[in-house]
Amino acid sequence: MKKIITKYLLFAGIILFSIKGMAQQDPLFTQYMYNMSVVNPAYATDDPGMLNLGAIYRMQWTDVDGAPRTLNFFAHTPVSERVELGLTVVHDEIGDVEKTNNITADFAYVIPTGDNTKLSFGAKAGLTTFDANLANLRLNDPGDAAFQNISEVFPVFGVGAFWFGDKHYLGVSAPNLLTADHLDDSQLLRDKGSEEIHYYLTGGYVFDITENFKLKPSTMVRGVEGSPLSVDVNANALLYDRFEAGVGYRFDKSVTGLVNFQVTPGLRIGYAYDYPTYDLSDDGSHEIMLLFDLDLFGLKKGYDKSPRFF
Repeated sequence: MKKIITKYLLFAGIILFSIKGMAQQDPLFTQYMYNMSVVNPAYATDDPGMLNLGAIYRMQWTDVDGAPRTLNFFAHTPVSERVELGLTVVHDEIGDVEKTNNITADFAYVIPTGDNTKLSFGAKAGLTTFDANLANLRLNDPGDAAFQNISEVFPVFGVGAFWFGDKHYLGVSAPNLLTADHLDDSQLLRDKGSEEIHYYLTGGYVFDITENFKLKPSTMVRGVEGSPLSVDVNANALLYDRFEAGVGYRFDKSVTGLVNFQVTPGLRIGYAYDYPTYDLSDDGSHEIMLLFDLDLFGLKKGYDKSPRFF
């Protein structure tokens, strides 16, 4: 019975994806505070000589066969006093039916705005590949016409702004300003599947409670035409600049928890879990995160730079 329900759930997900404006299409990440470049090309560390690398793997609804799986890789580094470059790759798939790859190059220009604050403007450009194996879907009535497979490529262009200091950040962005039609009437779907523009507002701050205890509240607000706002709020505690744990809430969607640990001065490993507050899945979603900071030119003797808060 569970497998039958899963098949209907998967098919319903494809149909919902195809109806314009019915749901948010960008992948969600619970550990967004460490994954800012995927939504904002202006994200910058402004830390000369450091190559910041990261990856997050998200497993959605782990008790559902064919549920979404998402892998994100990102890298960025300053190349001059005011310019930072990056690369972002997102692979998203739903069972063996739909696969999407988003590959973009990021450019950020950083302007000092005070003694300890800077404002960055950014742009990202690249492409999205979309593959839908709709022929794999089995129809109840053998007399029904079959769906056709789809394989397409779409351009991506996004912009953003990011104001930050050692202890705070505030960002606004639209990671893709170009809309694209994935499906049309030839696939027997009544409306076109259209990728809408997503808008993001992010913010965070680090409070020094004691010398070895820091509190890190953060938020992310996502908006897209035809859907209600999606709001994440988090509160993380950082101990001795090494161990971090936090809780969060995605309004009307899930309660979240996360932990991460600095294994070496340049390597941090993290895990997050989402428990859904709606009746869809018996199990939640899992995320595994790796962050790696590489000192390209040996400029940071003993890694005496500030901890990577964001």
